[in-house]
Amino acid sequence: MENLAYYNGRISLIDEMMIPMNDRVCYFGDGVYEATMVNNHHIFALQDHLDRLYNSAGLVRIQIPYTKEELGQLLKELVLKVDAPEQMLYWQVTRGTAPRNHIFPKGDVKANLWVTIKPMKVKPQDQLLKLTDMEDTRFFHCNIKTLNLMINCMAAEKAEELGCDECVFHRGEVVTECAHSNISIFKDGVFITHPTDHLILPGITRKHMIDICKAHGIPVDETPFTMKQLMEADEILVSSATQLCRRAGSLNGQPVGGKAPELVKLLQDAYMKKFLEETA
Repeated sequence: MENLAYYNGRISLIDEMMIPMNDRVCYFGDGVYEATMVNNHHIFALQDHLDRLYNSAGLVRIQIPYTKEELGQLLKELVLKVDAPEQMLYWQVTRGTAPRNHIFPKGDVKANLWVTIKPMKVKPQDQLLKLTDMEDTRFFHCNIKTLNLMINCMAAEKAEELGCDECVFHRGEVVTECAHSNISIFKDGVFITHPTDHLILPGITRKHMIDICKAHGIPVDETPFTMKQLMEADEILVSSATQLCRRAGSLNGQPVGGKAPELVKLLQDAYMKKFLEETA
């Protein structure tokens, strides 16, 4: 298939899939999701993403009607149906289909599983990103990967209109994350990244980057940093499942980073090696 859509056992092309209007995602964005890259029809970091999905679902009291093993096996089977070996795999679980009501549906209403798969290549790791910023006005459950992403969309649109690649969120002067990425810095040889509290998504790529740093003897500091520290950082790194680990070259039109290229190269090379080995 050119691409694939899956909804509760039905499979079609993405543009042909029909979804019930009473799926609670339509009214409330009532669900959780995950996304990762596929290479050679192998899903990267699948177990990490399944673990986070089930954690997010538990925090909002959605009962996923599959075990992790069952869902993982289904995803492995679905990626084989798309012709292109390099893909972006996205899946979400919504609370179910029921008449609109703010209260959770009762009885035997089961969660709905959506999956989309489309051809996509990992973005070049050596291209510098342009960043802008905006105040983080989202709610206080950013650690849950829910479908409530309107403010993230507004931030992404601001970046697009300014000719930037990503928008940095901050609460006052404290940097949290980006519209659809985590953000970390190198300063004086130390990898600094916001702690995994309720203000950021616990990124899978962020987690892997920390592991790589520790394996190579690079100190890791999981403490909040400010916009001033961001501007003065030796390097700024933006990370996500679809773009892996990329370096920023400007923030609001001002040059940033570029002072520790050897650390960036070490991290990017090690991460790409991990990606290729796991999807060989």
